[in-house]
Amino acid sequence: MPVTTTSAAVHITPVVLKTFVRHTKHKTLKAKHGDESPRALDDIYYDEAFHIVKAFIELGTKNTAESLQRFTNTHVLAPFWVAVVPVRIPLASSNRAADALIEWFGSEDLKRVVGGERWWQVRGLDWLDAEWITEKDFLKDIPVPDDVNRTEEENTIKRMEQLDRVMLYVHGGAFYWGSINTHRYQVIRYAKKIKGRAFAVNYRKAPQYPWPCPLQDVLAAYFYLTRPPSGAAHKAVQPSKLVFAGDSAGAALCLSALTVLRDLGLPQPAGAVLISPWVDLTHSFPSVMTNTATDIIPPHGFIHKPSTLWPVHPKPEGGYTRVVPTKTKPPPQPGHASKLKPDTSEAKSQVNERLFQSTERGGSVPHASELEDNPSEVLAQKDMQAENGDEVSKNGSASLADGSPSNGGQPKHVEDGTDAGSASSDIALEFYEPKPPKVLMEDPNAIPWELRAQIQLYATTEQLSHPLVSPIMQSSLGNLCPLYIIAGDGERLRDEIIYLAHKAAHPKDYPVRQGVLQEGRRQKENADKFQTPTKVHLQVFDDLCHVLTVFTFTTPGKYAYRSIAQFVKHVIDNPGGQLQHYAFPEVSKDHTSDRERATEEPEDRSHLEPRSEISSPSSGQTGVNLYESNVATTKEEVEYGKAEKTSGQESPGSGGSKEDDPVLFIRERVNPLGHVRPMEPAEEVPALRLKPSEIGIIKEKPVRMWLEGQDEWDRRYKSQAEAVIRKRKHYQAKWEKLLEHAKQEGLFGEKDSLRSTTSAVSTGGTIETDRRWGPLDLEGERPPPSAIAGRNDTREAVALLKKAIYHSAPVTHHQVPKQKVSGMIRAAFDPHDMAIKPPPQSVAEQQVHSRLVPMHGLRMWQTLVELFMRKSRQKVANGGKHAKATLRSAKDSVPAVTDNASDQS
Repeated sequence: MPVTTTSAAVHITPVVLKTFVRHTKHKTLKAKHGDESPRALDDIYYDEAFHIVKAFIELGTKNTAESLQRFTNTHVLAPFWVAVVPVRIPLASSNRAADALIEWFGSEDLKRVVGGERWWQVRGLDWLDAEWITEKDFLKDIPVPDDVNRTEEENTIKRMEQLDRVMLYVHGGAFYWGSINTHRYQVIRYAKKIKGRAFAVNYRKAPQYPWPCPLQDVLAAYFYLTRPPSGAAHKAVQPSKLVFAGDSAGAALCLSALTVLRDLGLPQPAGAVLISPWVDLTHSFPSVMTNTATDIIPPHGFIHKPSTLWPVHPKPEGGYTRVVPTKTKPPPQPGHASKLKPDTSEAKSQVNERLFQSTERGGSVPHASELEDNPSEVLAQKDMQAENGDEVSKNGSASLADGSPSNGGQPKHVEDGTDAGSASSDIALEFYEPKPPKVLMEDPNAIPWELRAQIQLYATTEQLSHPLVSPIMQSSLGNLCPLYIIAGDGERLRDEIIYLAHKAAHPKDYPVRQGVLQEGRRQKENADKFQTPTKVHLQVFDDLCHVLTVFTFTTPGKYAYRSIAQFVKHVIDNPGGQLQHYAFPEVSKDHTSDRERATEEPEDRSHLEPRSEISSPSSGQTGVNLYESNVATTKEEVEYGKAEKTSGQESPGSGGSKEDDPVLFIRERVNPLGHVRPMEPAEEVPALRLKPSEIGIIKEKPVRMWLEGQDEWDRRYKSQAEAVIRKRKHYQAKWEKLLEHAKQEGLFGEKDSLRSTTSAVSTGGTIETDRRWGPLDLEGERPPPSAIAGRNDTREAVALLKKAIYHSAPVTHHQVPKQKVSGMIRAAFDPHDMAIKPPPQSVAEQQVHSRLVPMHGLRMWQTLVELFMRKSRQKVANGGKHAKATLRSAKDSVPAVTDNASDQS
């Protein structure tokens, strides 16, 4: 059963009941033992919501990837009190973004690393969906522009321009699910809190549109805002009035976009909010394994019931066993993938080996994944590393300071010359293919595994360590705009987020391993060029899971929203010079509260120690008071040296005073009641003790956990996998037949050669004037295996081809042919096709319009969140009333004591 509102309700209802019973028992036991320490799950609303989200994601993995995409990309109506204006980002902005990425990569990396210049620019729609969002109340006093030529939506956009604070929000969803619909309720809240407007973009998603497609779309949204194309209703947004924000995969895309803007010398936004950013797709940090029980991310990762879309190989048989003991010597070394841009010597060595083995076998030249060395020459992991010149630690990992093989992973006997019988350099590079990645094993005496399957939907395994895929692998995260970074202590990505924050604040102290530095076109240059520390505010929330802002009704969630809003307002409202000195609102001398603080700031250092949880204020403390209390604590951290400052710099008018040095890095933890405290020293944080050689490495434990889940799915869905193989053959035949008919109708002929026939009808399609590529324009390119642009065996690939041929043809097409009447009749009876109009495109790109919008699961979730918010506010109000009653009863007993004291004096 696919992911639908009904299936979600059936799956989640028992979870709600079980959680309620378990929660009641847990609270009873805590009360019985006198345990008053606060935990996040003590809040019934968080407990229920946490398990609802966890159960929903689990349901998604038991269905196909496109089923989850369809459900989470269904258009739902916005609440009536919100002003939401859908817009379409045109190809002009997308092409500007593509030009920026082409410049960033360079021709060689585009060919070897990305797989080409065109495939990732292919899209089914003629635009990119996005939305302007704000509160209607903010617009009520703004007059409607007097222009009869504008539509109501355009007038609303013009009125929004009076709100100069702009947030570009990029939603999360593991790079392959989620949409502006799943996150709209969060974006609405941000717009309300910042008293401004938000712009949300519905970027294309993997696996149909893998890396760098989503990154291109985020950059397109940025250029659309800052350099509006012809026909856009809004004025250009100044980067100084713009803030990037995103969660999970969306936060990673924001960070990658920032580094592209930095590297190309383009203006960066005023700041960026990164909520649980997913920055290491190799899963090389410890918390990925230790926090499985306390997070919403599935323990086995994002695996799915097989479909024509995913996985690329639905069955492990036929030479595609997902993980096998390695059959080849290095390269690559254990824990690494082969280079996508090899050295000449490595390419020559591999091609010569393939030619030699083809001669031995008496057959065709084997693919790199089919190479087999003599079994006696395949060494254990520690021997592979030792032969390569690495010092090997007890756990079998290389211990070179730079983390790279001493000879770049090349066999020592290979010389960079041309032997009499060897392939030439050009031929070797042309026919080079990456060998399967090797897994770093826990047992150094074990034979390393080889990965024969793609483990992430977003990018191929060889691409996972690229700095624009896993930003933790950037050679430098310095010279970026101020960052506010949020993590949950219970989430699986906790360690990489903490490491990311420290790497940005201290670029020189957290280098990338030397092997990555040498492979990247820009990596070496950036490491030397961008050494100015980025100003960072890091907050890690006790007990909370991935993307805590989903749980808007919790006390920590409310505090997070208020803190994010204050950060956004601060970086946008302050000029550059002042922002350079006071990057965070908590340390600004001009900080003004929403409400006057009721108490004076404490002066003694004892307040910097963790508060007693028993004596902490109740959850009835208002969000404003809580925020102001935390501001006071942060100021104390700065005053008493708990926050890091930029040393050796003098600010104008400071006279060189140390107290006036700019605050560089604020590191804090937040307890379940929303109170902040200084984070422990960096040397006490396990994640920060990892060596560069241990980061971005494919390790055994995460692979084993993924493999266990994948093996179970292979057994459970064996019959479905067989059906998938048959379906792919069906769609492949359909794709080829569609292309053949188009050729017969003059697709590649001259315009005047189109036959006049009564059996063909024009669809009214046009050849695009803006630069655009289609699936027939990819000669010489190598799209990733899952990319829709390079496939012909899925329903979505057929729809994309039909759109490109008959409706929105690229300029490379000579003409738009007429469609056969017989084909149009078949399309009329196909629920996934259209007779005259373009067929629906991939759900990774195009929103689905449901007939049951009011009852859709996304709308129901939003309603549930609103209910929890009301209940939470009610709980706060009741707590406040109880506190006031207690205070009044206490005051009643005070006068007598006071009178006695007066008499004695």
